[in-house]
Amino acid sequence: MRITGGVLYVAGNGGSAADSEHIVGELMKSFLLKREISPTVRKTLIEKFQHEGEKIAEKIEGGLPAVSLPSLLALSTAISNDISEEMVFAQMLNVIGKKGDVFWGISTSGNSVNIVAAMMVAKAKEMVTIGMCGSETCKLDSFCDVIIHVPEKETYKVQELHLPIYHALCAMLESHFWKKEI
Repeated sequence: MRITGGVLYVAGNGGSAADSEHIVGELMKSFLLKREISPTVRKTLIEKFQHEGEKIAEKIEGGLPAVSLPSLLALSTAISNDISEEMVFAQMLNVIGKKGDVFWGISTSGNSVNIVAAMMVAKAKEMVTIGMCGSETCKLDSFCDVIIHVPEKETYKVQELHLPIYHALCAMLESHFWKKEI
């Protein structure tokens, strides 16, 4: 499994949708480390826009490309209405996902129909697939390159255990891409 600079797409339902937003927030801006923007972007901003460009270059941060699919509300409701609520994330990945991208599906049971369908589309598109769920054997087990089971069954307890895991993963990604120890 090799990730080649693609986009991370994250999806879940309910509290796991909120976790999707949280993960994307940690990746698209500084989390634990200051993330400098690329020297090329900084230079171009200043050359093209002088003082205003310099002010922008001082404020923006480096980040990793990530999208929380549940945040695409108008599209979600259109797909739910016109196609099927079970195909919301699958339809999105079918259009925007590509080989080299990553899909991270979060389901406390590991059996959420819309997450499983999206995982199947991600596999068909040769995306890297990550699943996060509770302790039970589940449908996601068959479709994920990486599956993270936490040792709980109750929804709120599963979600409580997901938080420190995805924070640790975000911290490791930040450390790796910004070459600093945390």
